[in-house]
Amino acid sequence: MSPQSRPSPATLAGLAPVFTALGDATRLQLVSRLCHEGPLSITRLADGTALTRQAVTKHLRVLGDAGLAGSERHGREQLWHVDARRLAEVRRLLAQVSAQWDDALGRLAAFVERERR
Repeated sequence: MSPQSRPSPATLAGLAPVFTALGDATRLQLVSRLCHEGPLSITRLADGTALTRQAVTKHLRVLGDAGLAGSERHGREQLWHVDARRLAEVRRLLAQVSAQWDDALGRLAAFVERERR
């Protein structure tokens, strides 16, 4: 991978809050549910869990601040959804990092092979 394909410091700084938000198991679970089930209310997200609606609200605010989730009012309900564009940004960054690791491992393997000869 060429140096030009490395993420810029600004890109990394912009995505750091996403990784911070996803570093919490509860928030990661909420994102997973929203991805699989589509937009849900806080009440629906809290149902079947040990979380209170207040706790779900706090976690959703963190996800919202990181740009991962948003909400829209539908009648009397506030439905939360995942921002697919933000997840796509994260996916692209992870693909770049993965390619960098693959490149580094390839160079290491080539070095080891040269040293064996």
